[in-house]
Amino acid sequence: MLLSSIAVIAALVAIRTSTAQQQKPAEKDARKTEQKPDQKTEQKELITVQPAAAPTPPDKSQQPSTKILLPQGEVDEKNPVITNTDLITFNVTVTDIYGRFVSGLGKNAFNIFDDKSQQDITFFSDEDAPVSVGVLFDVSGSMSGEKVRRARDALAHFIQTSHDRDEYFLIGFNSRAQLLMDRTRDGNAVLDKLTFVQTKNNTALYDACYLGVERVQRGTHPKRALLLISDGQDNNSRYTFNELRRVLKESDVVLYAIGILGGSDVGSALGMEGQGILDELAGVSGGKAFYPRSGAEMDDIFEQIALELRHQYSIGYKPANFNSDGKWHKIKVTVHPPRGLPRLFVRSKEGYFAIANPK
Repeated sequence: MLLSSIAVIAALVAIRTSTAQQQKPAEKDARKTEQKPDQKTEQKELITVQPAAAPTPPDKSQQPSTKILLPQGEVDEKNPVITNTDLITFNVTVTDIYGRFVSGLGKNAFNIFDDKSQQDITFFSDEDAPVSVGVLFDVSGSMSGEKVRRARDALAHFIQTSHDRDEYFLIGFNSRAQLLMDRTRDGNAVLDKLTFVQTKNNTALYDACYLGVERVQRGTHPKRALLLISDGQDNNSRYTFNELRRVLKESDVVLYAIGILGGSDVGSALGMEGQGILDELAGVSGGKAFYPRSGAEMDDIFEQIALELRHQYSIGYKPANFNSDGKWHKIKVTVHPPRGLPRLFVRSKEGYFAIANPK
């Protein structure tokens, strides 16, 4: 009996010991489980530590840009031409005796005279560069019917021949000048705008030219031109002929005029007066006036103007002893053709006003 009691007690002790041993690993595992979230939290904090802040880059908006912004957000990577007060720049057209454009001449082929004093050329380029073109289209009553249709068709030839990066400003004028399209590279949009135009009222030609000079000087490209399409008969402008003439002499904008003369205009006093006006305005700017007599001739003239703009030489110089006195200084350009070439003809603007501040 005694032995049986001892055996029972021993069995109970063994069971308690085994139970205690089983509870210790479980408690240990539980403690490990409780510690794991803390360990994970510590590891997460180490992983997401932010690196030291990078140095703040310089504000590019405060630095002078060397890029030219184009329409539709495009960028011209070429450096813009910077015009200083004492840097005189202008475009030169060179042709042979047959009126063909001569390209490929070097800087040494040109001589520049400022008030008869020869100058050193500091800037020279014969690059086929894009142009900011102001199209001044006469929609007055005197341009009705066939004149407008012929002029629009010829303008299409000009656009097709021009540089594909040219930009256009379209100004229509009758009793007043109005900006119809502002800075676009879509030549077809310019033509579409003129498809259903109605001709009426008087002609504010001088106002249109004045507005054209003001607009193209805001253009993207340093090279600027006006294409004036009219019969040249102004009768409703606020600006006078002399005021417009001076503005053209002061600016770097070249004016090309196309006189659309009808049968009754040719040889008449009014027609001759219109031609004289266009000749003078184009001449002082370094451009030229044309008077086509047929649709085919008009097409050829518009193409010729587009080609001229693409084959011009850009020349710049700093006059010796420059004095910003506001006086008019006459420019003369001569060219010496290479051996074997016939005589060459040069056309450029006539001079400049020595002004104190750049435009």
